[in-house]
Amino acid sequence: MSINVLYLAHDLADAAIRRRVLTLKAGGADVTVAGFTRGRNLLEGEPGVRTIVLGETSDGKFAQRIGAIVKASAGLKSRLAGIDRPDVVIARNLETLALAGQAARLFDRNLPIVYECLDIHRLLLDEGWKGRLVRAFQRHFGRRAQLLITSSPAFVENFFQPRSGLSLPVLLLENKVLALDPDSLPLQPTPRAPKAGEPWRIGWFGAIRCAKSLAILTDFARRMDGKVEIVLRGRPAYSEFADFDRIVADAPHVTFHGSYQNPEDLARIYDEVQFNWAIDFFEEGLNSEWLLPNRLYEGGLYGAVPVALKSTETGRFLAHRQIGVTVDKATPEALEALFSQMTPEIYAEQFARITSVERGQWITGPADCRALVAKLASLKPDLRSPAEMQAASTMQS
Repeated sequence: MSINVLYLAHDLADAAIRRRVLTLKAGGADVTVAGFTRGRNLLEGEPGVRTIVLGETSDGKFAQRIGAIVKASAGLKSRLAGIDRPDVVIARNLETLALAGQAARLFDRNLPIVYECLDIHRLLLDEGWKGRLVRAFQRHFGRRAQLLITSSPAFVENFFQPRSGLSLPVLLLENKVLALDPDSLPLQPTPRAPKAGEPWRIGWFGAIRCAKSLAILTDFARRMDGKVEIVLRGRPAYSEFADFDRIVADAPHVTFHGSYQNPEDLARIYDEVQFNWAIDFFEEGLNSEWLLPNRLYEGGLYGAVPVALKSTETGRFLAHRQIGVTVDKATPEALEALFSQMTPEIYAEQFARITSVERGQWITGPADCRALVAKLASLKPDLRSPAEMQAASTMQS
């Protein structure tokens, strides 16, 4: 099924954006991406994908991002001139949702709009005037949406249903590994217990944005004195750390190996570790409690045993499947107690459990890509008048 998708991206340097665009392409869609940059555009040079840069934004600078949205809005008509008429507009995150209605009107004001939200920003959960304002902003711009795409049922249960003011059908798309040729994946990961005298290795891969996790892991590695090594790979959110590079350089038994390509490098990097750090305190008590992170699925596919907090959605995901290692509290002391008792036999049992999970739990395959595009193609034009949409927004609030 072929449809034209206009994908509005909040961050062209985000590997998850690239993964979604490749998913849409594999499902039969023609995709044009218009978005903001916060680093290298990972879609630059991607065959068959046109990318349009709307401006530059910065991590952790909400006011700057609002300014970038306003500026992009003023120039949106010229930026999108000449692209094919889309059949659907997808807005990734709240900042691009603000542009979605305007983008649709440039072609046909009735075009269906999809709101894709895979993280709940702390401001959306704030109980003060700022939070009320941001939720009103989301409610106003979300009144044109026909579908919500999100990645964790806990986001729906804890925010979208009770607090967002949006009333939208939900499509749950977990952060699974994109596998366009599932037959090319390794038939079965192999156990990789360390040789005598070598450390256990815990990988923390992907979006590295949690200062508390870094503090816990560096302290823990110091306590273990060479019995455990922490391996970091991915894209640090430098705005969240006092001095990420210095902290890592000064920490014994902690190494950072930079960025990697997803999904192309996943088998290699996960094969180098036994355990997978699946704990996050970036939005502690809120988003961090509810998310199901990319690394959960990546490590699951390649046999890295996840380490998670029992009280979180990730912990419940693991408990339901009887896999992984969970702790009541993520402290250096708790991790030290856990890994001081770790043996090749315990690891082998945990490895066997995770590799026994059916592969479809971890991957998005070609059939899933086609199903997503078919769902988007089934959306009907929005024939409500502006007054009717405003009334719906008021009722939802």
